[in-house]
Amino acid sequence: MTRTILLSVWLALTWLLWSGRTEPLLLASGALSVAVAIFLAWRMNVIDAESEPYELGARPLVYLPWLLWEIAKANLHVARVILTPSLPVQPRLVRIRATQKTDLGRVILANSITLTPGTVTLDVRDGTLLVHALTRKSAEGLESGEMDRWVTWLEGSGEDR
Repeated sequence: MTRTILLSVWLALTWLLWSGRTEPLLLASGALSVAVAIFLAWRMNVIDAESEPYELGARPLVYLPWLLWEIAKANLHVARVILTPSLPVQPRLVRIRATQKTDLGRVILANSITLTPGTVTLDVRDGTLLVHALTRKSAEGLESGEMDRWVTWLEGSGEDR
């Protein structure tokens, strides 16, 4: 029950922060949205230890700026590739090992890869991610393992940053 209440509060605060609106009708709509989401999560039996948003602590405040910087760098790289007359696209599939201990950590890694332009996570299975990379440089960036180390740190099972 505690997890359900905490998740409800977290969802309500997130909704309020993102909407920024306090009109009664919109607050009621937000409350209804949170209630429906909580009901569906409860019916699906997915409110567990991994769904607790506070388990990551303040680490996302360090991870998100790093991820945004990586996204910006990848945007510039993809733009450079597209604007080059010879279009040096060298698509490839790479498998990378995910060192995260939890499903949440592997999902964060897969989504972080997909958010980064030039790469898309196609499959997550048995601790391995199959990723499509637009260029050799994008693939090499993934194979270096830097993003994996950051996400492992984010989930709390890696070394200090």
